[in-house]
Amino acid sequence: MTAILNPYLSFRGTAREAMEFYRTVFGGELSIMTFGEMGDPYPGESANVMHGQLETPSGFTLMGADVPSTVGFEQGRNVFQVSLSGAKSDEAELWRYWDGLAEGARITEPMAVAPWGATFGMLRDRFGIDWLVNISAEG
Repeated sequence: MTAILNPYLSFRGTAREAMEFYRTVFGGELSIMTFGEMGDPYPGESANVMHGQLETPSGFTLMGADVPSTVGFEQGRNVFQVSLSGAKSDEAELWRYWDGLAEGARITEPMAVAPWGATFGMLRDRFGIDWLVNISAEG
């Protein structure tokens, strides 16, 4: 497997509806994980989507989530992030990307083991682009 680059869309309480809509447009398999399933880190938002992922028959990967109410968000302005993800076998490559992007960046979530078992981090690069890096614990 090689590293994957794909869009990660942000919503305020409508991620499930949006991701289900995209499934009707593109087809494919949709998986959704809620904040409640991950220990409810944002009280009152347990039904909101922490991570949604659509894998389409054409090979597209589209991800999305609800931005917690405690995090600044303006619909239409900061509605996407770029996600880099891969298997454990891609770890060196993904860390190289992280280290490069981190130069001059604001680290919003340091690389660490996440509740889903992967090594995960978020940053806003020196050009204002938000990046997510996810290294699976498997493969």
